[in-house]
Amino acid sequence: MELRTYARIIRRRIWLIVALPLLVLLIALLTQKPTPTTFHASMRLAVGVPPLPVEKGMNFDPRLTSGQASEFLADDFTEVVRGSAFAKAVSKRLPAEISIPPGAIVGATSAEKHHRILYLDISWPDQEQLLAISQAVIQTMREDGGTYLAQLGAADAEVTLLDGPNIAPVGPSLRRRLDIPLRVMLALIAAVALVFFLEYLDDTVRTTADAEALGIPILGEIPGQRSHLPRTRSSTSLRS
Repeated sequence: MELRTYARIIRRRIWLIVALPLLVLLIALLTQKPTPTTFHASMRLAVGVPPLPVEKGMNFDPRLTSGQASEFLADDFTEVVRGSAFAKAVSKRLPAEISIPPGAIVGATSAEKHHRILYLDISWPDQEQLLAISQAVIQTMREDGGTYLAQLGAADAEVTLLDGPNIAPVGPSLRRRLDIPLRVMLALIAAVALVFFLEYLDDTVRTTADAEALGIPILGEIPGQRSHLPRTRSSTSLRS
């Protein structure tokens, strides 16, 4: 097929190509649920081990070994923060009017480490509850941090809050923002495919090419009247 043939096929059923995406768009807008508001709290904590005292005969820099030990300790402490025991301790320190199970705190908390800095992020739908959770996390760090660090073999280590909690609303995800446009695009592709499928099933003879494809001999062809040609010209020529 030539491009002009494709254009004729699409133009013949353009209503379907327009109607199906519009219908999908309308259904998506009517059934779309409002995006729940989510808030995000971020904190930065430093995990450090004090350097060993300088003694004679040392063949290493105690400050360097202290930094390396702090990095290893931050790795282990990241897993502690993600654990259920830490979440249980945080849940106990929440105000009496706020009851949040430890499992929900674990699911809402993420932690990662960059060198000796621990980045702690908490996502929660209620801003006031999120602030209470963040404060309970800081309190747990200060009061029970030594216990967790001692379990990791570093009783003299310290956890210091650098900044936070910084609380801000979170916008909709990229997947949610692209949901409706992707649906409309898929509907458009499906509509075009359906148009060509219907054309394949249609046995109507519209052009000489259609007749020749059926084996019908063509003796002549009467061209259709073009709308841009004035009709008065033909009548004038007949009168003359």
